[in-house]
Amino acid sequence: MRLILLLLLLPCIVNAQKMPLDYVDPNIGSVHSRWFFYTPAAHPFGMAKPAPSTNGQYGNKWGWEAVGYDGTHTSIEGFVNFHEFQVGGVSLMPTTGKLVTVPGKLDEEDTGYRSRFKKENEVAQPGYYSVFLDDYKVRAELTSTERVAFHRYTFDQNEEGNILFDIGNTQGESGAVVDASVRITKDNKVEGFVITHPGYAKYYQPGSYVKMYFVAELNQLPISVDAFNKETIHKGERSSIGKGAGLALKFNTSTKKDVEVKIGLSYTSIENAALNLSTEASTLNFDQAKEKAQNEWSEKLGRIAVKGGSEEHLTKFYTALYHAILGRGVESDVNGNYPSINGGIGQIPLDKEGKPTYNHYNTDAVWGAFWNLTQLWALVYPDYYNQFIQCQLDIYKDGGWLADGVATNKYVSGVGTNYMGLVIASAYNRGIRDFDVETAYKAVYKNEMGWMNRPLGAGKADTKVWVEKGYVPLTSNEEYYSASNADGSQFSASHTLEYSFSAYAAAQMAKALGKNEDYEMFMERAKGWEKLFDSSTGFIRPKLPNGEFVEEFDPKKVWTGFQEGNAWQYTFYVPHDAKGLIKKIGEEEFNKRLDSVFETAAITKFGGGETVDAFAGLENVYNHGNQPSLHIAWLYNYANQPEKTQYWVREICNVFYGTDQTHGYGYGQDEDQGQLGAWYVLAGIGLFDVEGGAGATPTLQMALPQFEEITIRLDQKFYAGKELKILTKGNPTAHHYIKSAKWNGEKLPNVFLPWSEIIEGGVLEIKSSAKSK
Repeated sequence: MRLILLLLLLPCIVNAQKMPLDYVDPNIGSVHSRWFFYTPAAHPFGMAKPAPSTNGQYGNKWGWEAVGYDGTHTSIEGFVNFHEFQVGGVSLMPTTGKLVTVPGKLDEEDTGYRSRFKKENEVAQPGYYSVFLDDYKVRAELTSTERVAFHRYTFDQNEEGNILFDIGNTQGESGAVVDASVRITKDNKVEGFVITHPGYAKYYQPGSYVKMYFVAELNQLPISVDAFNKETIHKGERSSIGKGAGLALKFNTSTKKDVEVKIGLSYTSIENAALNLSTEASTLNFDQAKEKAQNEWSEKLGRIAVKGGSEEHLTKFYTALYHAILGRGVESDVNGNYPSINGGIGQIPLDKEGKPTYNHYNTDAVWGAFWNLTQLWALVYPDYYNQFIQCQLDIYKDGGWLADGVATNKYVSGVGTNYMGLVIASAYNRGIRDFDVETAYKAVYKNEMGWMNRPLGAGKADTKVWVEKGYVPLTSNEEYYSASNADGSQFSASHTLEYSFSAYAAAQMAKALGKNEDYEMFMERAKGWEKLFDSSTGFIRPKLPNGEFVEEFDPKKVWTGFQEGNAWQYTFYVPHDAKGLIKKIGEEEFNKRLDSVFETAAITKFGGGETVDAFAGLENVYNHGNQPSLHIAWLYNYANQPEKTQYWVREICNVFYGTDQTHGYGYGQDEDQGQLGAWYVLAGIGLFDVEGGAGATPTLQMALPQFEEITIRLDQKFYAGKELKILTKGNPTAHHYIKSAKWNGEKLPNVFLPWSEIIEGGVLEIKSSAKSK
């Protein structure tokens, strides 16, 4: 009898097993989060990112601050379809009753069309979002394909319902609206565009704009249509243009309660928006699109399969992986058209079947991405990494320069530097080379050395003085975002460190290509950091144009010589020559300093404590909430104390990262398009590269994984191996330390594992320990 019961229960037990998608909680960290962050209905790496907005209409003063959705807000003002760095627009909202055409304010919920909602009536999953709008008794649901957003609105208790297409208003980071248009066509499709002028594009590429196009198809006909421009309603009109442009469609919902909307999106034209819609979604209804989206998320998340960890670690891990995949979305159309940096329309090469051979992607700055995103891409998503580089090479060919951050291929350099050369070189060093290598090297060389006629949007405005002096001197200037010009920079010391690091990466690529003179030159430049090392203090210290160190020097001071950090944090910013830095400081003193850094950082939870602010922690000795510190915990591996790397990496995972809406990535700190999430994933599998792949023969350094079994599926288009398996015996949830490790049965002498062996596939066996020795 017991056997029969067990057999009957077995299917239930199997079905109850949670999959990677089930562990993702998009609400984690949703308080004070960036514009891209809360887009649960998005497709992996997708253009279509439909999501609820609680305050997107407010925009933001500096162009990057938290805006869009805040987990503490209690009303929703619309469902916006474009969500990228500096890109936002095309909002829909279902309403009932009297027609109201402005969203109203957060603290005056009855003055506009926004609606209150309850968190318990909200469902957020990768590829799907649902919420009940209390003021209208409407269930709103969202999902997507790669370039098509799906909306379903169920009017529960009303005979008539409205859907507002609010097109001509600011959304999120998009900046001011320049122009907009929306109309309903004879075949009852809604189409239009919005052109915006985001703050970063305005500064880095004057005269450039972000253009968003759409074509929407509805599953039932409206019984009436009104146009509007903000508060002004144009009764019976079927089109509207200019700022505040919108349409209000009224439906008879007495018998057919559901109104479904498919919205094809494009950055190039209305025609391509229609093509994207017909190609990806002509035969799909909402439920089919949802299933397809969630299957795609399951595949992407499932490329790393983990078993045997705590529920908390599993939730943090897969939510972090979700954010790492979410952050940068496709910007090219199904036919390979893309918005060119020179203002025209570019064309991606097509294969024999007439399909584009790769995609183009929007991107925030890659500042710090080599300590999180590109490492994850290289290991798990090399095809995406390769496409990302091909996109950058098109930008180089179209505009003459590599770009750090781009919004619809317009310069929006996030921090005024440009690490794209290192991103390309590190891919090459790892064996990801399915692109025009010679063109790539020319682009890398120019990015490191080119200064004549260099556009501001290409970053590194201080390249001229870097080339002449081998370091960047401290100057004060009025450059708004970059704080740099041909004579120097307000961020001189951090720029010198960055340029030294990227020169090292370029050197390795040059050597591999047989360009020995370039190699020697770049290696000399890679020593630039030494010019700013002050042996009297043991810190990196800014220098003036005359070559003298600044007199007044406080290693905790932010913004004078250091961008978004200070000398305590940036002195460790020599990832390409950690041994050289240790030698200058002295190994014993180096380890003592690291000890003091992390013992102090633990007090403020490795960031800004519980202060809800993206920049909280900038003045601390360590700040995990921002990119410059993200490699520091791994430096013990270079100073013969790997057990301390293992301890502090786990402590950061346990303390800095949380599982609620306020404590997610620190407390409202900057989960910068998936970077902090990607760092957690690397820490969770226990593999990380301080050099960010810049070395000629890259390695991954080990810490203790959080799980008993990890299987990483390798892409055999790029790598010979089929999978990397990591097995941990002991208690990886509670333990912090590696007792011993074997690679394919052979005992490892240290914590450095060659990349060339990893991509051949194999088994890493680790024994965990509660004690460091």
